[in-house]
Amino acid sequence: MSRANTSRICAWALFISLIVGWELFSRLSNMSALVLPAPSAVVHALWSGVKTGYYWPHLVQTGTELVLGLTIGCVVGFLCGVVMGESEFLRSLLFPYVIVSQVVPKLALAPLFIVWFGFGMKSTVVITALICFFPLMENTLTSLQQVDPQKHELFRMLGATRLQTLLRLKIPSGLPGIMAGFRVAVVLALVGAVVGEFIGGSKGLGALIIASQGMMDTPLMFAVLLIITVLGLLVYQMAIAIERLLLSPHLKYREKE
Repeated sequence: MSRANTSRICAWALFISLIVGWELFSRLSNMSALVLPAPSAVVHALWSGVKTGYYWPHLVQTGTELVLGLTIGCVVGFLCGVVMGESEFLRSLLFPYVIVSQVVPKLALAPLFIVWFGFGMKSTVVITALICFFPLMENTLTSLQQVDPQKHELFRMLGATRLQTLLRLKIPSGLPGIMAGFRVAVVLALVGAVVGEFIGGSKGLGALIIASQGMMDTPLMFAVLLIITVLGLLVYQMAIAIERLLLSPHLKYREKE
């Protein structure tokens, strides 16, 4: 048996052991379900919501905010990274403002966004986009600056224009770093969407967690957390699939080398 298969089996065995231990502890300790519900109670709450369709509107709301915020944040972050990577003047001018915008906790800015954009989807999308912006911008900027000098000199000797050098050398060469930033942005997008709903949302998985807290329904809270975890894993796997698709020509070229 390979080492990878052994690791997977051990990981699943550890997961099952933790769930069984949690169930036994909840039953034997007589701890209130308000504090720590048993896994069976969480599964019951999850299944009840799935059967009645209770979670779907919230799941659609969070998914929509995630996709919109991720798209806006990644597109703007990538373009800003390219512009600042190509222009030293703009990089010196804008980078301090970008840093300032990122060191301020987004949670602290949320009330301001609610004043500007109102309650609901708009403010959550803005928070999500702002969180996703920085990883793409930083990784794009860094990747474009780390192009092989010899290849850059070759393009210059061949008379390539600045746009041709950017599109045919810098972006393809920097794609692994850019996609690494995209993977980070995907994970942060879900965090931004849920945190945005904590503050300004009346609908969505984050708002549902706040509602379950108000109802003191801890099994429902755990069920929603489980849905968020599964959603995050699915989105991350999609990001990895996109990365492999975009990097496949790059990997084939490196294998030939």
